[in-house]
Amino acid sequence: MTTAQASGAATGTGDRSRPRAALPALCVTQITGWGILYYAFPVLTPRLIADTGWSTAQTTAAFTAALLLSAVTGIPVGRIVDRHGPRTVMTTGSGLGVVALAAVASAPSLPLFFAAWLLAGTAMAATFYQPAFTALTRWHQPDHVRALTTVTLAGGLASTVFAPATAALADHLSWRTTYLVLAAVLAGVTIPLHALALRHPWPQEPHTTAHSGPAAVRSPARTRPFLLLAAAFTLSGFAMYGVVFNTVPLLTERGAGPTTAAWALGLGGLGQTLGRTLYSTLARHTGATSRTTTLIAAGGTTTLLLALVPGPVPLLAGMAILAGTIRGNLTLLHATAVTDRWGTNAYGHLTAQLAAPATIAGALAPWASSALAPTLGGYPALFTVLAALSAAAALLTLGTAPPRQQPDDVRTS
Repeated sequence: MTTAQASGAATGTGDRSRPRAALPALCVTQITGWGILYYAFPVLTPRLIADTGWSTAQTTAAFTAALLLSAVTGIPVGRIVDRHGPRTVMTTGSGLGVVALAAVASAPSLPLFFAAWLLAGTAMAATFYQPAFTALTRWHQPDHVRALTTVTLAGGLASTVFAPATAALADHLSWRTTYLVLAAVLAGVTIPLHALALRHPWPQEPHTTAHSGPAAVRSPARTRPFLLLAAAFTLSGFAMYGVVFNTVPLLTERGAGPTTAAWALGLGGLGQTLGRTLYSTLARHTGATSRTTTLIAAGGTTTLLLALVPGPVPLLAGMAILAGTIRGNLTLLHATAVTDRWGTNAYGHLTAQLAAPATIAGALAPWASSALAPTLGGYPALFTVLAALSAAAALLTLGTAPPRQQPDDVRTS
């Protein structure tokens, strides 16, 4: 019996304890939540600016503030889900999201618009991938990678479904009314699914084994491998989101039309979906450290190729698709990083701690990278810098193998 299987047996996370409705419900709620709370914003921003007179920087700052708060709030949310399960957190988070969108839609001033988005950031922390990953990791051990892959494949459809749906609504309604309609959809879909499909008993974490060694009493979050991994994910996350945000201007600078560049970015999203389907096979044939180093280095390589290759445009589009494939793997790499090294104990709290700095970097990357591009002399130079950040991240991952120990013989503090 493998360690993962033993852990699953000890915690009651085998096949018989899996709630049948949880995975399909979470697939639907991730599509809906991401589509409405995240992807509707860039679609509605031009209409919002035209109606309110607020600047692009001001409105985008409100959304960025929501992402930053989501990263910080995710840490206590992860601890709560570890102890009590996902049902209350995700149902409450869905309700907060509905209230937040209604507040966004009715905000008469910029300060109240900011406040509404901060509430939305709390809802994101309670309903996006992290609590869903915690639920599926605990319920689906030892086959959790397949469940995580399924929910991220579904989440990847959020923009495909809701970006055009939001645009269609906005063609007939004001941006404020569109947000109210989307809030009603969020309420009608996510609140009942989270409340009804996540009622399954929550397996308790295994008891910490009493050892006298330091590995038994130290939280993984205080160890050198964890800190190096967090630093690597932060650098890699900044580079990854910088590439996503700046792919269109890079391609237009290289001679592509705006529509062609947008299609290349969209096809990169399809590559992301493809990458997620390949992760299970990759995980079966590689170790945690080598897989982490290889994927981050591969992401940096595609970024460097985009920086150095001047064309033609179809070749650049192919590179964008390849970059998307790597990004799809990186999403699942983040989701499995804790279980691969330290087991399932305190998964939600540890994963949130690991993800928080990377999420902050990802939230700041669009603004910071677009500000760097003119300073560096253009987008090819920016992509060279982003590739260097990925290379540095890959080097950091070489030190992320934890000391030999039973994965669950750790505790958080």
